[in-house]
This record gives sequence, structure tokens and C-alpha cells, in this order.
Amino acid sequence: MSAATAVTVFHRTPDAGGFAGWADGMGVAARDADGFVDARVAAYEAPELDWAVSVTFDSEEHLHRWLDSAGRAGLIAAGESLGFRRASSDLILLEGCLPPGTAVFEHPVSPGREGAFEATQVRLSALIATFSGFEGTTVLRPVGAGTWMSVLRFRTDRQLAAWMRSKERTEALPELRSQLSEDFSVVARSTPFGSILRVQDGTTRITPQWRTAMLILLVLYPTVMTLSRFLGPVLNEWGLPPWLSMWLSQIVSVGLMTWLLMPAVTRWFRRWLDPVDGAGPRVGLIGAVAVAVVYTATLTTFATVHWLQFWDYMD
Repeated sequence: MSAATAVTVFHRTPDAGGFAGWADGMGVAARDADGFVDARVAAYEAPELDWAVSVTFDSEEHLHRWLDSAGRAGLIAAGESLGFRRASSDLILLEGCLPPGTAVFEHPVSPGREGAFEATQVRLSALIATFSGFEGTTVLRPVGAGTWMSVLRFRTDRQLAAWMRSKERTEALPELRSQLSEDFSVVARSTPFGSILRVQDGTTRITPQWRTAMLILLVLYPTVMTLSRFLGPVLNEWGLPPWLSMWLSQIVSVGLMTWLLMPAVTRWFRRWLDPVDGAGPRVGLIGAVAVAVVYTATLTTFATVHWLQFWDYMD
């Protein structure tokens, strides 16, 4: 999943055919928007599977432009007048950045096994529903010949991890794999602080903690140094006591790291952080050396550039 996808889940109604027809219209309208890749509709008879519409665009910018468009808003309003109401906000699926508690799987279903695959997904969803925090399973057919996609939703990452590591899941996977031409794959997801969760051969793998720690330090040091130089003096001029000034500075630091800096750096070091693609010693060494080079550059910068040395600007 290299592009940007939005999955919208809807409440079920007695009119499955009406929903499918209206949802197809959503996909037809999206085709006229810039960057459109594909659209899928899920309207299953089985109550274990969500009703949903997904649209995929070639970039996050194009996706949000469509989601924010007046045309799409009008279609959503028309659907609500027919009784088709959204069950949650749009799920935005990006490579390496998924909503909390969400897992996305891609399934290369063997030709002629589509019905069996759907039936297996129904049974699997019924099993998952016995776990705490489960919110739903969306199974999306490909457009023509292609890969199926399933989206699993839990309230929290911890509840999702409990299912992913469970004995019940391990025992259920052989039946699912029997419907596939090759093993399913998981779309990697990352936390705001750099860890990436993957599943390989039914085993959950996560970024080694030492790599995550190195990346956090890579971002934390220049962030704190820069805020101390530029934000600290401003807070002091306002006459704030040191304990409050430090607290406000940390709020800014954590906010920048969580929503801006760490996600960006995680994308740059994605392969090194990936517990599957980056598992080899060569990738591990190259990534560690690259981080060390950035350490050296930032230390040299703050050691030699007087303008950035906050201690010389303190009252």
C-alpha cells in the first residue's frame, strides 16, 4: 500500500442492495478527482463483516482534497438521507502510519477461492469478536484481479496486540492461508516514537528498542537545544517561574516530536526500523552508522555555532 487510502465504515441497514448501489456511486464520483487510484465497496450479508467504502489516491494530499470536497460532502449527505450513516470517522491508511488499534492486511486470494476466503473471514471475525476492544473487520474486494485488503479495528494498540499474539489467532491462520496463492502481508504501522509493528509467518515483530532509543535521541537533543535557545528566553521575558517555564517548554517539545518530527524521521529511517526488512546485520549497521553521523553533525553544530548556544543568552 504505497498510496493513501481512506476507509469509511457505515452502520448496517436492511437495504444492502441500496447501500451497494449508492456506495458504487461514491467510487464513480471519486474517479474524476486528481490522483484517483481505485475505490472498493464492502456490503456483506454476514453481520460479522463491516459495510464500508474505501478510496485510494496516489498521495495524501490528493486523498484529503477529495475527502474535503463539496462533491463528496454532498454524496455523504445524500447517503444519510437514505439511512446510510457513518459508524466512525474516516480511517486514513498510510504506509508506516496507521490509526491506533488498527491493522491492515493484504491477501493474494487464489483464483476460484474467493467465496471460501470470505467465509473464512466471517468465521475469523466472529472469533476476534470474543477479544476485548474489538470494533470491527472490513474486508475489501480488489478492483478486477488484484489483492484483497482487510482492516482490523480495536480500541487500543494493546488490545490489538493481545489478539495478534494470541493462541487462537495462531490456530486460525492455517485455514486462512489455504485460500491464498501466497502468504498474506501486513501493512507496517509505526508509533509516534518510531517503533514499527509487523507480522511475519504469524509472529508479531516490533522494532528493537535500541534502534527506537537511538532515533528518539537523534530528534530529542536538537529539539531541546533549539527550544532552550529560542523559546526559553521568551518564557523568561514573560516572568514565568522556572518550574512553569520548563513544563511549557516540555509540552512544546513533546508535541513537536509526536506529531511532526518523529513521524518525519521515522519515514526517513523506515527500512532500518522495520523489524522484518531491517532485520539483517548489514541494514542494522548502515542505519546505526547513519544515525551516528547525524549525532556528530548536530553535536558539532551546537558546539561551534555561537548563535545557537543558549547558555550565552541566559540572564
